Amino acid sequence: MAAVSSSSSSSESNEANSKWLDAHYDPMANLYTFSSCIALADLHGDGEYKLVVGDLGMAGHTMRLKVYRGTGLASESTLLDLPSAVVTFLMDQNEPRTPAVAVTSGPFVYVYKNLRPYFKFTLPPLDANPLELDVWEQAKEDMIDPLTLKEMLEGIRDKAEIPLSVRSLRFLAQDVPEMENFVNLHKGQPIKRQTVITCMSTLKKNMADEDAVSCLVIGTESADVLILDPEAFTILAKMTLPSVPAFLDVMGQFDVEYRVTVACRDGSIYILRRESKRPKYCIELSAQPVGLVRVHKNIVAGCSDETLQGYTQKGKKLWTVYLPAPLMTMSLLDQKSRGFQAVMVGLANQEVHMYRDKNLVDIIRTQDVVTSICFGRYGREDNTLIMTTKGGGLIIKILKRTAVFEEKDTSLGPPVAQSIRLSVPKKTRLYVDQTLRERENAVAMHRVFQMDLYRLRLMAARAYVKALESSLVPVTSTLQEPLKMNAVVQGIGPTFKLTLHIQNTSAGRPSINLLVSFLYDQSLYAMKRAFFKAPMLVPGLNYPIETFVECLSDKGISDVIKVFVLREGQSMPLLTAHINMPVSEGLVAA
Repeated sequence: MAAVSSSSSSSESNEANSKWLDAHYDPMANLYTFSSCIALADLHGDGEYKLVVGDLGMAGHTMRLKVYRGTGLASESTLLDLPSAVVTFLMDQNEPRTPAVAVTSGPFVYVYKNLRPYFKFTLPPLDANPLELDVWEQAKEDMIDPLTLKEMLEGIRDKAEIPLSVRSLRFLAQDVPEMENFVNLHKGQPIKRQTVITCMSTLKKNMADEDAVSCLVIGTESADVLILDPEAFTILAKMTLPSVPAFLDVMGQFDVEYRVTVACRDGSIYILRRESKRPKYCIELSAQPVGLVRVHKNIVAGCSDETLQGYTQKGKKLWTVYLPAPLMTMSLLDQKSRGFQAVMVGLANQEVHMYRDKNLVDIIRTQDVVTSICFGRYGREDNTLIMTTKGGGLIIKILKRTAVFEEKDTSLGPPVAQSIRLSVPKKTRLYVDQTLRERENAVAMHRVFQMDLYRLRLMAARAYVKALESSLVPVTSTLQEPLKMNAVVQGIGPTFKLTLHIQNTSAGRPSINLLVSFLYDQSLYAMKRAFFKAPMLVPGLNYPIETFVECLSDKGISDVIKVFVLREGQSMPLLTAHINMPVSEGLVAA
């Protein structure tokens, strides 16, 4: 009983410290989907938002379009193929203002109005390879046999720029006994080359309001981006990319100005603008993209190398965050009541991290690996977080009204205050005159600068030589091994105790394989150990090294003992010091 009470009290304390309320968890919901196939919308115009999910089903079967109301399933419709994206948008200005649901599947866009099939848009067919057409025409007239047809199609596939059609690819996959039947069955049919849709988003037509009419923006396997008219479903604009698009993010209005950000399979992000057939900017990522989110005017991309990277609209890199586990999915958290935006990242370690810029603001621990995230208004609650898991579970959480996210800079590098832009004053007349003077006298100013630089180097060299000759301070010969050494001489003679205090001043790298050597006049001094190996120097600790020096002269004179710290196997000393020995009073008195 005590164990049960302690575990229940700890869970209650964790829930009290959390910024989220656990509204619903159903591990047996059988929802298998991604973030691109989830949307929230007021489908019936009654102010109650519903959850629209494109369910992938089990092993490519039972694909369905499901609509959830509250915690239960309200309706579902059968899909003919695997969905790649689901969005909701307003098609027209007719009352009541109820949004339509667009589902992409294969080469088709299925549009549902009032959860009933309304329209089906089909991608226009692509031009077939003329060499492929000629080969099939010869096969149709029985001019070549199936084996010759196979050899010719393989040659076209390896060399031609235009890919083969689905029919030719299926023919090449057939076994030899089945090829003749395949040719006889299909040779009389025309050859069609069809592409498929990989991603989809929406773009406002001419107004920025939430209830404004929106166009559909789709990316295809043929590396094209198409913008569709919301009423006639005709192609308003077509743009070509260097690679196949995987994720889309769109902002602006089609009739005014818009910007399409596309993450492609070649590991790059391309930015398209209005009336541009080709990308205007290109961002090369460190790995394949896993997600793409726009936060205000910045672009945040999640990569397969467990990093989260931030960029400006023009492609300048701002920051990089290293994640503790592989990234599964990501989405935008937009708390409109407070103007707060953050990136939610689902990780493979059953955690959801929330980042504002590069700062970690919250961590949500889940019962399973999260595969899709959606944040927005659900039901009549504004700030609702909906997640689906790898095992098909459904998680619904509600953000507390008292929740405040605090930025915690967990990444290495400069502090957050360094990224705050300074208020640079405007250019004054004096600044402009000085700039013109520097531009007119650039050569003379450069010569003066070089002369002063040479003088500075000469003064530094002289000061270095003077320090060596006068034994003012131990000198380190290289910055790669930061060492500090002090020498203490004790005794009145003729035997002195010499103690060296050596310290490693680096941040976190120990020093090993170091040797200490003494150079002295053997007619004046004798040492028991003039060469020995130093221990490993841990950063920040002081290591005393003791030895004894015996003075051999009775004339009351003294000399300098030189100390060298060397790396084993190297002749160049890392540290050099000169020790002025005192006069031996014992021998003088004798």
